Formats: sequence, structure tokens, C-alpha cells
Amino acid sequence: MKLSLHLSMAEMIRSDTAKRKGISNRPNPEHLDNMILLAKRIFEPIRAHFKTAIYISSGYRSEALNRAIKGSSKSQHSKGQAMDIDMDGSGTISNSDVFYYIKGNLEFDQLIWEFGDNYNPDWVHVSYAEGKNRKEVLVAYKTLGITRYKPFK
Repeated sequence: MKLSLHLSMAEMIRSDTAKRKGISNRPNPEHLDNMILLAKRIFEPIRAHFKTAIYISSGYRSEALNRAIKGSSKSQHSKGQAMDIDMDGSGTISNSDVFYYIKGNLEFDQLIWEFGDNYNPDWVHVSYAEGKNRKEVLVAYKTLGITRYKPFK
């Protein structure tokens, strides 16, 4: 099934952990609708702008999968509203290219520079919540092994 012109549901629900642990990672109808909006409002504009394949490292996570990976109970991934993009190794564009394009051009709920350094995040987290977008821009970092967030400057 296609969520949009260039994004399949298979790409958004792919999970090695779900396969390994036999966890269903199928979205319900509400989550599927959210994934379609995310694909149309975030994924497709990025792909159209950069004119290259965009790699999703983490998309939808069922509640069971989210628990298995010890994800946040508030994760928008479990609502079909978030994706992590990782262009490292693509040879075309960087994660920072994607981050700055989203920040300057798209409507989004959360945009997170995930770890990395001052020049390039390890990956980019972006979420979209129709009618509830906060345009919150954060940086993820670790302190004593705990992930924390601060405003992006």
C-alpha cells in the first residue's frame, strides 16, 4: 500500500525488532490516516525539494513495539505522526540539509536534531499533527545516559 507517491506503508512499518520478537506493527485506521498526512505534508515535500530518495530509519511503532524498544509512552511514532529520517551514507544530502529544509519551509509539530554534533545530527525526528502543530524545534542530547531535550538555537 502507498501512503503517498513515493512512500509505502512497508517503509513506515518496517522494524527489525518487531520481526525478531514477533510483534505486530500494523496501524489502526486512525494511525493510518495520520501516516498518510505525515507522508503528504512532510515526506513528499522533502523528496520533491531534494529530488532524491529519502530514508526512513524509524516510522510507525505499535504500542507493543514501542514498549519493546523502551520508547516514550507519549511517542508520536505510536500514533503514526512521526518519522526519523537518516540520510547518512546516502551520498546526496545530509541530515542537517533535511533538518534546515523542514525548519524553514514546512509546517510541523516537532523537529528534533537527534544527537550528532554541531554540524550534523545522527538523524532527524519530525512529526506532524493536523491542526495541532506546535513548530517546536529541539536538540536531543544525553546526560548520564539519559536523553534530554533543549530548544534549538
